[in-house]
Amino acid sequence: MISVLESSPTRRDTKAYLQAFGDKIRTPTPKDKIRAVTEAPRFFQGPPKEAALEANDAPHVAIVKLRNPQDWDESLVNGVAKTLTQLRDLGLASVLVPDCADSSRQQVLRQVDRITRAIGQYGSPGARLVSSWLWSTGETPQNHSSITPSRVFVGLEESFTVPLRHGHILVVPPHPYLEDTSEHTVVAANDIVLALTSFFSGLQFDNIDPRNYQANHKAGGPPIRKAVVDRVIVIDPFGGIPSIQEKEGARVFVNLEEEFGRLQDILETQQKEMGQSGDSKVNHLDNLRLVKSALAILPSAASAVLTSPTEAANLRLPQIHGQGFIVNPVTGDVGTRRWQNPLIHNLLTDRPIYSSSLPLGRIIKSRSLDTELAASRMPTTTLAKKGMPVTIFPDPRKAPWRPPKPGGPRLRLTDTCIDLPRLVHLINDSFGRTLDVKHYLNRVQESLAGIIIAGEYEGGAILTWERPLGMDEQTAFGQGRLVPYLDKFAVLKRSQGAGGVADIVFNAMVRDCFSAGVCWRSRKNNPVNKWYFERSAGVWKLTDSNWAMFWTSPSASPNKRQIGDYESVCRNVEPSWADGKQAD
Repeated sequence: MISVLESSPTRRDTKAYLQAFGDKIRTPTPKDKIRAVTEAPRFFQGPPKEAALEANDAPHVAIVKLRNPQDWDESLVNGVAKTLTQLRDLGLASVLVPDCADSSRQQVLRQVDRITRAIGQYGSPGARLVSSWLWSTGETPQNHSSITPSRVFVGLEESFTVPLRHGHILVVPPHPYLEDTSEHTVVAANDIVLALTSFFSGLQFDNIDPRNYQANHKAGGPPIRKAVVDRVIVIDPFGGIPSIQEKEGARVFVNLEEEFGRLQDILETQQKEMGQSGDSKVNHLDNLRLVKSALAILPSAASAVLTSPTEAANLRLPQIHGQGFIVNPVTGDVGTRRWQNPLIHNLLTDRPIYSSSLPLGRIIKSRSLDTELAASRMPTTTLAKKGMPVTIFPDPRKAPWRPPKPGGPRLRLTDTCIDLPRLVHLINDSFGRTLDVKHYLNRVQESLAGIIIAGEYEGGAILTWERPLGMDEQTAFGQGRLVPYLDKFAVLKRSQGAGGVADIVFNAMVRDCFSAGVCWRSRKNNPVNKWYFERSAGVWKLTDSNWAMFWTSPSASPNKRQIGDYESVCRNVEPSWADGKQAD
């Protein structure tokens, strides 16, 4: 199970994974054909369990949309099938919804059979077709909540829950029975995905079997979920949500709370342009809206993964031929090495393979790629979460951050827009030290540039305009030598290493606030320096001090005066800790 071993989860990742999936890990039966899985080290808590779960034990599931599988070659179908069985053996069962565009029912069923047989190669129990108890009504359902109602509903829950409890992977074609005529009808695959998400979450309120309604509302209590939907997965030949910069491939991470509106506008424009050019197969906007709607139904811990069949199958990237690439988004080509499987990695770590704040150059270096070849070999996977709002004061969308004129109005940490007690708690908790609040407020009251807050003060950054030592404010402003400085970068301990909070704050800083560059300092022995180093354009260990200086200026080698100003600031910023000791 090489893709599992290559994922290299941290101790924190492993603990979180075992807490969620430790009792769902499946013990292979003697009939299993995936010898690599049975011989690989396995994670268990307590004695191994039988494949079948207890009747009252809700299984963990991923609802997976397979887009245009009729265009996938056999290597892709087999590779994706293998990955799905590996996910199941790691505790995450799959419910597959093939999306074959305008194909007939017979063509769809051929793809269902193809997928089912491919899964069957990798051990039993294999895949099971479920279509008899999926229904659609011709009436427009009433909207009783914030959840978008669906015309599609599950008529008998046991047809889904019993096979899942016994380890089957389910395949659900988008052809439910029409309620009035009992004939098959065609609905959008997205409708099936959303209907199943609502059903498994116990939120199917309309057009349901009376027995299910009673089961969902025992003793007037809250709805009872039929399964824990941990992931919504879209496997699309065109991969994840594209980056704004084409050369960067797919966006690594999408914070839907903060980015959905902006991305939707961008993709709508791109889709109109693609439609005019005749390329109607690319529909990233449809995928984005699907995961937004699905995650709105699910708890905040759930996530969505959008990837290509090539990456989901963990196949090698295309070979180089002459000066270019053979780039076929729906076939698997032979290449030079294997990469981490994004679906396995995400299950074990709940993170994307690459940090979203990692610059493109670092990813190229980590994959040993030539810069000119990088665009054709960049990952095509996007991880999306409900995420959290990002609040920036002052708002850079209204006006870019610029050094304030001496004596002019400026932001203060005591302004009513900032919750100072929560900000202080964030800093104290993150650093494990106590801030001397009075001293700190005095120090930054004339130099504060702005503040970034992620979520409910789960993470944040305080940024200042600093003067080189010995230079008055008027001279520094007039000569353009006020230094953009990251004074505090903090994440609550419970959020460190999870949820991408640090990435969200760092991205807001370098993309929205100080896009022209920012500098900061850190103790030379600070464990987080590796993280800083990977995201900086340069680092310099300051002699005769315990500080390392970092900067993100677009040029990796700022001019001598600029470096001198950075050094002067990083050497001389006065600390504001209650214990009086130096700290990063």
